[in-house]
Amino acid sequence: MASAVTMMAYSMSKTFTAAAVLQLIDSQHLSLDDSIGRFVDFSPYGPDVTIRRLLAHTAGVPNPVPLAWIHAPAVHETFDEHAALIRALRRHGRLAFAPGTRYGYSNIGYWLLGEFVQRVTGLGFTAYVVQEVLEPLGVTPQELGYMIPSLPEHARGYLEKYSLMNAVKGVFVDREFVGTYSGRWLEIHPHYLNGAAFGGLVGTARGFAKFLEDQLRPNSALFDDATRRSFYAQQHTNDAAAVPTSLGWQVGSLDDKRLYFKEGGGGGFHCMMRLYPSSGIGTVVMTNATGFNVRNLLNSTDRAFLEPDSSFRDESWTP
Repeated sequence: MASAVTMMAYSMSKTFTAAAVLQLIDSQHLSLDDSIGRFVDFSPYGPDVTIRRLLAHTAGVPNPVPLAWIHAPAVHETFDEHAALIRALRRHGRLAFAPGTRYGYSNIGYWLLGEFVQRVTGLGFTAYVVQEVLEPLGVTPQELGYMIPSLPEHARGYLEKYSLMNAVKGVFVDREFVGTYSGRWLEIHPHYLNGAAFGGLVGTARGFAKFLEDQLRPNSALFDDATRRSFYAQQHTNDAAAVPTSLGWQVGSLDDKRLYFKEGGGGGFHCMMRLYPSSGIGTVVMTNATGFNVRNLLNSTDRAFLEPDSSFRDESWTP
């Protein structure tokens, strides 16, 4: 049987990074309110940048456009991710706002969390996630991982010719990654992100579905119940204002249903996964077109499963 075509997940990877971090907080008896500087001695951001605030994007860590933070498959095995992070920190070493005062999305923040995982475990970040998050769920390397299993069976990403992203690509993306037009579509060559923790997963919807299924079961293979509740607990600023995140998910609603979601996009791909724990439903879509409206597609699809007479909720777990 032929392997499924793989796609880049981009920021959907962050939810898996958060899962790994929460596992370690529990197993190593650490505190979410520990400073990242306790574990990552090269962080320039000061003691108030905590694990919790990094997970919830309230740490004030800056978020420069990450489109240029990619490298080619040919150099991936020898690519020095740590050195790339150090370069990013030196260039963007000042906080955007005081930690805990508001919400501000940050790829660098999750890159630091990848270093946290590595420092605490003594393993490479990707090795830990594969071993402790993916393998317990029965996810194969062909379904989801941090390596492109087969370049011939890996989807090419595309930008729409008449789009803002295409218009500005030359500012952010090296020419070596830009292909040729096919009608109104511009191909983006295969690549890896420089920071696996903020966007490095590669795979299929089936791989993500196994993760969503685990999160809907009464007993997760990844967490005890207390840790899983932390995974979904909505976060707040220092003055108790709610922010639109938990410790690893964006928090929202569709009609009157609470949902947890994570979106990823860039380099010719756009994807989103969602969970409705109270209804026992999870959905995921992955596409190889940056401008494809995954939100509208899932809104339409999800409503078909969220009817009042849905029986999916009977065996679900609710935060």
